[in-house]
Amino acid sequence: MAKLNLSSQQLYTHEGARAKHINAEQQLRRSVMSCMLWENEFYESGEDIGNRIASLVPKVDAQKVADMAVEARTKMKLRHVPLLLVREMAMLPSHKHLVAKTLGSIIQRPDELTEFLAIYWKNGKCPLSAQVKKGLASAFEKFNEYQLAKYNRDGKIKLRDVLFLCHAKPKNTEQDALWKRLINNELAVPDTWEVSLSLQDGIPKKEKWERLLKEQKLGALALLRNLRNMQAVNVEESLIINALQQLKPERILPFRFITAARYAPQWETYLEESMMKCLSMQEKLQGKTVLVIDVSGSMDASISMKSDITRLEAACGLAILAREVCEQVEIVTFSDTTVRVPARHGFALRDAIVSSQAHCGTYLGAAIKAIYGFGLRPDRLVVITDEQSHDSVPNPQGKGYMINVASAQNGVGYGAWTHIDGWSESVISYIQECEREVD
Repeated sequence: MAKLNLSSQQLYTHEGARAKHINAEQQLRRSVMSCMLWENEFYESGEDIGNRIASLVPKVDAQKVADMAVEARTKMKLRHVPLLLVREMAMLPSHKHLVAKTLGSIIQRPDELTEFLAIYWKNGKCPLSAQVKKGLASAFEKFNEYQLAKYNRDGKIKLRDVLFLCHAKPKNTEQDALWKRLINNELAVPDTWEVSLSLQDGIPKKEKWERLLKEQKLGALALLRNLRNMQAVNVEESLIINALQQLKPERILPFRFITAARYAPQWETYLEESMMKCLSMQEKLQGKTVLVIDVSGSMDASISMKSDITRLEAACGLAILAREVCEQVEIVTFSDTTVRVPARHGFALRDAIVSSQAHCGTYLGAAIKAIYGFGLRPDRLVVITDEQSHDSVPNPQGKGYMINVASAQNGVGYGAWTHIDGWSESVISYIQECEREVD
């Protein structure tokens, strides 16, 4: 006889542990909050993850989907998956009334206007709904000439195409003149590092980088991402060191510094100093915390095909952040075994985590049991993992937080665990808020 109650069937992680049943909103969150849209992950294809997100949107309340899109863009710094959420909302009579407001909120760069239309027409061109037009028009009004010129690229869909399609109306004569320059391809060329490096003007790249550094034309993230490019053309070291010392790291996650140091280890001291400046200003988590870091093989996978950042680097970045926030801390890694790691600071903690053991299997359940077997009695457990355990995971003895850094369909960190998706610095603030509410 066939089973009738299919919803009660046991779920498993990709590694075989029993997974928890969760509702549609929780399923959508875990698929969205660390998703590099349509990029393959270690266990699942990007296409499968994207299709799952699309299938879940109709099952979740419209306001909750809209709020999730805004959170994914503003707090988790994701660019493409929020656009997919709004695209799916636009197709649903029950959700489309929130499209204009949500779209206007999540579009923060001009190129996201064109990227939204590319996602909207992924399955073939169709007319834009009134809500979509209204949302695109409100987003268009945000941008000045510098921003429009910076992202006015020659793709299949151009910014001028979006302007024509959404019928945006200028707020004043200045904006009217600006949009006419956009239409006529007469925008002033912005002096950005991208434009400067791409110009075929005979000036050596070394000189271009040095000018940009002297004139402070590189943002913090651009500086970190281009250290190896500057190194390759022998940019004057004193200029690079000065830029690193002046860097404002408030909105940069620690894993960005980890990746930069991998390619430019000679400047690791200055990178670490900048990283620690930001971390030192964080509010402290009182009591004793045990950080539990997944170093299994799947964590060595890149977060996307185009990225050289691994999930383990993202986890190490969160661990470095949490290490500075926690009043007292013990650090443990798990793979095939469970290993206690010295509670070092900065890049030394990264090194201790990465080299603590071979990166093989995923025995999170054994790790939780071992922690209590070590005699550790923390006020909270904080696990950073992709949640794909081989073995069953017991409940924490007290406060337990499961930070999921991947988008795999099933996970273990629900029920008695407080589940957090994604690797933003916001996860630490979330823990603090959770504990304030309890207190």
